[in-house]
Amino acid sequence: MGIVKISDSMHEALRHSSAALSRSINSQAEHWLRVGMLAELNPTLSYADICQLLIQQAAAAPADENSLTVMRVA
Repeated sequence: MGIVKISDSMHEALRHSSAALSRSINSQAEHWLRVGMLAELNPTLSYADICQLLIQQAAAAPADENSLTVMRVA
């Protein structure tokens, strides 16, 4: 685990979003990182498609919730 420096405005957005979605600030940041990474790797997918990929990934590997498999859709 490492430390990532972010702007104060991004931290504020994380704080508000994490409270609204009942996530920790770190969990919210990780969610946004996963969604952003998948969006860059799969530019034709919608946000809903990306969420479905994340759900499928979690169902396939429930034992290790911290792992992240890089997924590209053909």
